[in-house]
Amino acid sequence: MSDGQGSVNAERGLSRRDFLTSAAAATGAGFWLASPLRAQTPKSKNEDLRVAVIGAGTQGRVLMQNCLKIPGVRFVAVCDIWRYSRRYAERRLKAYKQEVNVYEDYREMLDKEKDLDAVLVATPDWMHAEHAIACLKAGKHVYCEKEMSNHIEKARQMVLAARETGKLLQIGHQRRSNPRYLHAVGKLLREAKLLGRITNAYGQWNRAKQPDKGCPKGYELDRATLEKYGYGTMHQFRNWRWYKKYGGGPIVDLGSHQIDVFQWFLDTLPKSVTAAGGVDYYENHEWYDNVMAIFEYDTPDQTVRAFYQVLTTTSARGYLETFMGDEGTLQISEDPTKCRVYAEGYLPKDAWDKWAEKGYLARMPPPKEEPKEAMDAIVSVYKSEPPVAWLLPVELEKSYHQPHLENFFGAIRHGTPLNCPAEVGYESAVTVLAVNKAVEAARRLDFNPEDFQV
Repeated sequence: MSDGQGSVNAERGLSRRDFLTSAAAATGAGFWLASPLRAQTPKSKNEDLRVAVIGAGTQGRVLMQNCLKIPGVRFVAVCDIWRYSRRYAERRLKAYKQEVNVYEDYREMLDKEKDLDAVLVATPDWMHAEHAIACLKAGKHVYCEKEMSNHIEKARQMVLAARETGKLLQIGHQRRSNPRYLHAVGKLLREAKLLGRITNAYGQWNRAKQPDKGCPKGYELDRATLEKYGYGTMHQFRNWRWYKKYGGGPIVDLGSHQIDVFQWFLDTLPKSVTAAGGVDYYENHEWYDNVMAIFEYDTPDQTVRAFYQVLTTTSARGYLETFMGDEGTLQISEDPTKCRVYAEGYLPKDAWDKWAEKGYLARMPPPKEEPKEAMDAIVSVYKSEPPVAWLLPVELEKSYHQPHLENFFGAIRHGTPLNCPAEVGYESAVTVLAVNKAVEAARRLDFNPEDFQV
């Protein structure tokens, strides 16, 4: 990565698929492309996968609850340094008739639980690499929450560990397994090319203000335990996302998901990022409570600029991603009420009918007819008829995380390709971690193709 003064490498003109192919060839063994397709030893359909979780806090509980809905998955161990989380997880799993062994230290768990098939890692970001690499080297498949790490070198070591051990490493960018997102990128963008020439993208995650987390009475960690596991205070332990040692701040915590969608849907990696942010609202926080970033992506058609913002003081318009082209706009979100596809008003009224007939789109209920004077005013603004809205006809009758976990367990059982293997998660980590650097540098930072290679 450079500071924005140098020229952009000519390889940026390649599509992401071409870039991945050339990168794989450069490794000599082609591990980058091969790793998500690595064949596994299938288990019997009647044999449960034996699973453990390291980190039974908020996100760990979300993963556990989703796994309980997946047949053939059984928890046998829970590990967390906090007694409160260990107790909660043990009781929760027992209610589902899953008796587990409970550990404070992951090393003891790995030493004693020899028959584990997989481990879910949902600890604070700064411990992801240590935990994931240890599990991979112990012969376990790993599902690790994003971000891979708050240090890119540690994320790189995770990729290498997965390659060296031959074990699967799925990163928790769950949108990559969401059927609505898969439909949008595969059917609407790649096949139908409904948006025409994509010119811009936009994403946001706005979250209402929240107080810092406290601690249930009687469950405070003593100073010796805090120091043993690298925390200075109980406040740091409970609010680790706001501290630079432990996490990457809101742009990493929230923005990772959507910035990952930018490069997935645009099918290319960014060439630069410019960003601004600050600690403007909360007191005693180290990380920026608001960040706004502009990415530049080279596509076969043109340079696409994508704006992204994360705000932690307002929930205005929630979270969504938008891709804008000269023939249409796609607005997509894990919130189904925000998912729409808009045809530009100058297109023939029946331009997208064939895609509706194929089941790619669903018609919106007819809008209320406006008075002629109002319509004339609208046309004068749009310079044509206003955009026509369509729905995405894809339902997700599961929670957001379940399909991504199903993909992971399917890869273990059947060799199904992972939807977010370590190499893809690494690309996103490189992109997102650079945003904080751009804020600090107060200037544009350029990416080189080598930045995304391991």
